Amino acid sequence: MPRGYGRSVLTVESPVGVRYLDAVTTLLQRRRLANPDGEVWEAADLQWWWPRHRHDDPADARVWFDGDEPVAAAVLTRWKPDRFSCDVFADVDFQPAWTFAAERCAQLDAAHIEMQLPDGDTAVEDVARLAGFAPSEDMYAVLWLDPADRREPRRPLPDGYRIVARADDQSRPHPMIGRNGPQVEDALRQCSLYDPGLDLAVLAPDDTVAGYGLFWPDLVTGVGMVEPMRIEDAHAGRGLGTHVLDAGLRGLTARGCTRLKISVEPPNTPAVRLYTGAGFVRSRLDRTWRYQIS
Repeated sequence: MPRGYGRSVLTVESPVGVRYLDAVTTLLQRRRLANPDGEVWEAADLQWWWPRHRHDDPADARVWFDGDEPVAAAVLTRWKPDRFSCDVFADVDFQPAWTFAAERCAQLDAAHIEMQLPDGDTAVEDVARLAGFAPSEDMYAVLWLDPADRREPRRPLPDGYRIVARADDQSRPHPMIGRNGPQVEDALRQCSLYDPGLDLAVLAPDDTVAGYGLFWPDLVTGVGMVEPMRIEDAHAGRGLGTHVLDAGLRGLTARGCTRLKISVEPPNTPAVRLYTGAGFVRSRLDRTWRYQIS
């Protein structure tokens, strides 16, 4: 019996659609509150993945409940027909979740199945190996910021540019349609943590979209997450990212977030410079593990 589970018998579901989204959101919030620094993903991460994969196949998720409360899960997210992520949200000694992950991965005809693990956590690394995963060289840096330590931009927003929130400007197509498809806005609005006042775009002098940033306030955990951010190549080098980030962080703080988070690939030097320049500090590295097809 996993630690902290109060019942002798757990119920198990293979939820789909919004039932899945609600269950994993609640579970990840519970896990973050129980482990302020150790979890890889926020509830907002899986909500951000929702526009790409709305979990309509019961084979892609297994959730264990103690009464009405989700206490463990193993889920697969479909990014492309041959690319998945596999995530286990459970204690390392909760074997059913890891068994499900291993069995489901073995069923998939997929070239790439990945999971992120805190680098150096040998206990979880051992069970991941038993489930068929092996470490890669790919890493993500996890950065945190106390709102009191936020640094403001050194230069003003360039003339002619302006930052607008989706809540105040819904006349144009959503700025992320080009990279996330026409369904992105409808899917975002199904997410309990989505705030259109923190769905920001920076507009160029000709009124085209020069970049965007999406900021997720989780008032259950107090964590505000940045994901995604982008400045279009034609507008890079003008300090626009600094201003979008600053506007989003101020918005997260105003809504009551007490910790702010971003993950970034260390080789992405401009992004690392942007986030550390705003005051973010690296806390750890997460490593990508890949399923080894037998």
